[in-house]
Amino acid sequence: MTELYALSSAGQAPGPEDWRWQLQHSTRSLADLERSLTLSPAEVEGAQAAERAGLPIAITPYYLSLIDAHDPACPIRLQVVPRAEELRISPGDLRDPLGEEAHEVAPELIQRYPDRALLFVTDRCAVYCRFCTRSRIVGNGGGSRSLAKLEPAFDYLRAHPEVKDLIVSGGDVLTQSTDRIVQVLKALREIPSIETIRLATRVPVVLPQRINEELLSALRPFHPLWVMTHFNHPKELTPEARAACNRLADSGFPINNHTVLLRGVNDNAAVLTELFRGLVRERVRPYYLLQADPVQGTAHLRTPLAVGVEIMRQLQGRLSGIALPKFIVDTPHGHGKVPVYPDYIVERAPGRTRFLSPTGVLVDYLDPPL
Repeated sequence: MTELYALSSAGQAPGPEDWRWQLQHSTRSLADLERSLTLSPAEVEGAQAAERAGLPIAITPYYLSLIDAHDPACPIRLQVVPRAEELRISPGDLRDPLGEEAHEVAPELIQRYPDRALLFVTDRCAVYCRFCTRSRIVGNGGGSRSLAKLEPAFDYLRAHPEVKDLIVSGGDVLTQSTDRIVQVLKALREIPSIETIRLATRVPVVLPQRINEELLSALRPFHPLWVMTHFNHPKELTPEARAACNRLADSGFPINNHTVLLRGVNDNAAVLTELFRGLVRERVRPYYLLQADPVQGTAHLRTPLAVGVEIMRQLQGRLSGIALPKFIVDTPHGHGKVPVYPDYIVERAPGRTRFLSPTGVLVDYLDPPL
């Protein structure tokens, strides 16, 4: 990082090292983008459209500093700068690809699986990713949901003790004030059937200044808390982001990472190998490699399914198990996640299965006699 991120001396007003400063000084318009980046015509058109309607623009100064100002193909830039292609609707595009509205069991509460649910607590994010699954609702002006608005969701969870695992999301849960986060967690911890809580956040990636001692001290009493974060490219593993992950891990928070497979960003095995190894070094588990959801206007960022399968074939046997995520497709319309694997079985016979190993050797596995 540049000297912009040097710590302020004692007594000075909050500066770039403060997470609130970062949010207050975010890039939010075409004019802001043009002050920092040399925009292509497609980016200008995309930013103009974003200002009129749809998914807003928001890029923290920290994350903006990772962007190549002159390269429209920069992998960080592709994730957060609007493009004209967002105006196109392609076959298979969906407004609500995961069927969340159809699976809303109470206001702000989604249940697609028997034992877990997802609670929306805000529509705000530090950065609005252009491939966002919830682009239909994030940044729509509602902000943090009040406890009164969340009470019907709490009532549902009290009445359904089969829900053991709760994902707290939005928007980004950690963009809220610490007091608001604590209020929500306190209410949830008063529901005895909820065993684990997961905080879905991209803050360690785009706003690592938020992972400070004030936040960590406030969260520790609510363990077990898991952090589900979202690194997509090795360029995001800056000293600041690595330090944020280490602070979380040192405070007892297991960290899982969802990487979204994105065209031109990380759709090759070498980039993902560097990313996954880098994450493991910081005690972050590469949990899922996600096929990008078919959100309206994101076809230019999505890859054919075969690309992800081939990448997984290349990674298998070349990365240790702790660095190898599952390749997951979250099936459209909310029918759930399914893992997709390369086909290593080349022949089946009674009592025998023939595999093609990661080294390219045919190997027979013999079943034990019955």
